[in-house]
Amino acid sequence: PACLAGCLHEGVARAEGDVFSPSDWNCTVCVCLAGNVSCISPECPPGSCPSASPADCCSCQPAKCSFRGRTYAHGARFSLDGDDCTTCICRGGEVECSFAPCPALDCPQHQRHLGPGQCCFTCRDPPAPAGCFVDDNGVEFPIGQIWSPGDPCELCICQADGSVSCKRTDCVETCPYPIRIPGQCCPDCSAGCTYMGRIFYNNETFPSVLDPCLSCICLVR
Repeated sequence: PACLAGCLHEGVARAEGDVFSPSDWNCTVCVCLAGNVSCISPECPPGSCPSASPADCCSCQPAKCSFRGRTYAHGARFSLDGDDCTTCICRGGEVECSFAPCPALDCPQHQRHLGPGQCCFTCRDPPAPAGCFVDDNGVEFPIGQIWSPGDPCELCICQADGSVSCKRTDCVETCPYPIRIPGQCCPDCSAGCTYMGRIFYNNETFPSVLDPCLSCICLVR
């Protein structure tokens, strides 16, 4: 007797050239050729999972995540209880957690501060200066203090922001023989000598009234 061409697949007879899908997975396509069944399965891109829907064979319902007594949908992001600095995400039934990155700080350790609800340390504002440091020996003047750094004609003041502001005094000499007093910026012209009803400046020379051949000098002691 003559045999009809065809295929037998999973107990089901298929005619020559018949195209069909297995009963357990419709996305696999099979064909009966010369008595043999050849099947082709779809190649799904990474991250997807097989589906029984012929319209979209590579879609699926991602698995949910169970974490610490709670269930999260795929792709859901959440934070741990009492820890807002850790962020977690549900991916394909697995929970991945990571810490929030913190910026680098340029302040010393004792000025770093972690406030309530903050994940990262921040720099405190530096304390207001209590005075002015003027040399390497640690000499400090309080705010508002006025002093002379060594030259009596120069006066400095400690500003409120901790900086030092200095100003120099220019003297105007009003007499030809001024008296220079140690520690005093401008010379003194008020002192002098009185002779025969006349006033002479310090170190000023003048002729004697009694003897024109004599020369006198005013010396202020």
